[in-house]
Amino acid sequence: MSTYQAPLRDMQFVLRELAGVDEIAKLPGFEDTIDVLDSILEEAGSFATGVLDPLNRTADKAGCIWNAGEVTTPKGFKEAYKRFADAGWIGLPVPAEYGGQGLPQLLLGPTLEMWNGANIGFANGPLLNQGAIEAIEMYGTHEQKHRYIPNLVSGKWTGTMCLTEPQAGSDLAAVRAKAVPEGDRHRITGQKIFITFGEHDLAENIIHLVLARLPDAPEGTKGISLFIVPKVLVNEDGTLGERNDVVCSGIEHKLGINGNPTCTMVYGEKGEGAVGYLVGEPNRGLEYMFVMMNAARFSVGVQGYAVADRAYQHALEYAKERVQSRDAASRNPAAVRIIEHPDVRRMLVTMKAQIEAMRALSYVTAASLDYAHKHPDEKVRKEHKAFVELMIPVVKGWCTETAVEVCSTALQVFGGMGYIEETGIAQQYRDVRITTIYEGTTGIQALDLVGRKLIRDMGATATVVIAKMQRCAKELSESEDAGVKSVGEAFGKGVASLAEVSQWIGMNAMGDLHKAFACSVPYLKLWGVVAGGWQMARAAQIAAAKIAAGDPEQAFYKAKLATCKVYASHVLSQGAWLKRQIIDGSGDVMTLSEEALELDRKAAVVA
Repeated sequence: MSTYQAPLRDMQFVLRELAGVDEIAKLPGFEDTIDVLDSILEEAGSFATGVLDPLNRTADKAGCIWNAGEVTTPKGFKEAYKRFADAGWIGLPVPAEYGGQGLPQLLLGPTLEMWNGANIGFANGPLLNQGAIEAIEMYGTHEQKHRYIPNLVSGKWTGTMCLTEPQAGSDLAAVRAKAVPEGDRHRITGQKIFITFGEHDLAENIIHLVLARLPDAPEGTKGISLFIVPKVLVNEDGTLGERNDVVCSGIEHKLGINGNPTCTMVYGEKGEGAVGYLVGEPNRGLEYMFVMMNAARFSVGVQGYAVADRAYQHALEYAKERVQSRDAASRNPAAVRIIEHPDVRRMLVTMKAQIEAMRALSYVTAASLDYAHKHPDEKVRKEHKAFVELMIPVVKGWCTETAVEVCSTALQVFGGMGYIEETGIAQQYRDVRITTIYEGTTGIQALDLVGRKLIRDMGATATVVIAKMQRCAKELSESEDAGVKSVGEAFGKGVASLAEVSQWIGMNAMGDLHKAFACSVPYLKLWGVVAGGWQMARAAQIAAAKIAAGDPEQAFYKAKLATCKVYASHVLSQGAWLKRQIIDGSGDVMTLSEEALELDRKAAVVA
């Protein structure tokens, strides 16, 4: 059984060479970042491998247990969570005034990757604390901030986001949970489903952030408010009081992430309703919740490629050990390790290239988060905020879809043994499948990308980003290094496809929105392929320069350059196909009626 090993060297390369951590460290409050960077990566890697990884398989087998409203997490989770919290990992990017370390959001990229690569079931718990902390910090009252955030940072309490309901699904306009004013608080009644770590035994309290409607709220999404609803009420002096009227009525039995309790929560089942406290202004809850959702969407994108990297590591280890069939190009009749077979090597190098592209794009997006929050120049902040908003659906949607593909390929490397649970690779395939679904399916991310991020601003942000890509492609295509030049030429073709398709969607949106939205998922994938290619193109240029300068890490940089070339030939080449699918195929999507979709199941009428 493979043990997860954090890819520390590639993480360092992306942080320093692509995401520009040295420049991030110059932002106000981040001056100590470089001093602690390597130690944070090494300690996180040790924790992931030594503490979380050993629980991954056992938690998958044991799952969580629900009994009369109480949830018991898998053996070892409680102790691991205490160690995780005591080490200060939850408060990594949280301001020091609340007990955090005040480090850049950029460092969440590698640490989240490590936690999820080692044990996604465990990682889902503390992941949601980040969103809860940020939402309360941005929109809560002074009292709410100082009452809840320090305890969320310390890990004494955990946070959830309670959005959807049985009848609503992803359509939050259909939320029915009610909030009735009662003095300086509210009484919350209703039911929420699919609540990650909505109930558990890891911490003494759970702070639910709940969407509900006030009695006079307007219909639709404009009538939703956000409330803090503690599992255990908090007294004025900060001590815990009586149990709130919040009950977990059951947990889901799922395809994967079995170590993570996914709960149905009922508010107000026993009496007048659960006590809740309004966050911010009435009827602006969905706006506030999007702070959590965007944080979670970024994190889920990281989850996706983290699990994919674990699957790749597992497949690589197996391919190096498994002896089967002789080399077709050799006269030697002896069987060889399957890593020596060209097709297996193709699968491995393509997985590696995709993972490195996803990592690079995610970290670069996280760096822009820091610029958007901390840069002293308002214009620069706005530019990076626009870039982050454009990239969030891409990081979430493209990274998770690609991660499923990578995990499927990893299972293919195992052959029939991959379909057997005992080898462990099937768990990665099962676990990663949820990442394309929660926090909004890929279709929802794509609609967000096309509707909100492309059409709404008339393509302004997309045009700026594409122009940066075009300049990068031109620079690489003029390189004297043959490898860099080939990557630049492939990247340039990908950018050209993206630019053409973006303009096509913009033009069609003015006349036929169905046609524009029909191609939204392929368009999101095109953005991911090209944006990932952008980072790999930059990496190729840097690697070639290091090689030419005689850098002592020749082996690493030669491998990086070779990986970038694989991405150019095997992944960026998808751009032409995606362009054709979008431009030539979008009009076909709505042509088949509902009846036509089932005609082949009806008997022919014989005259």
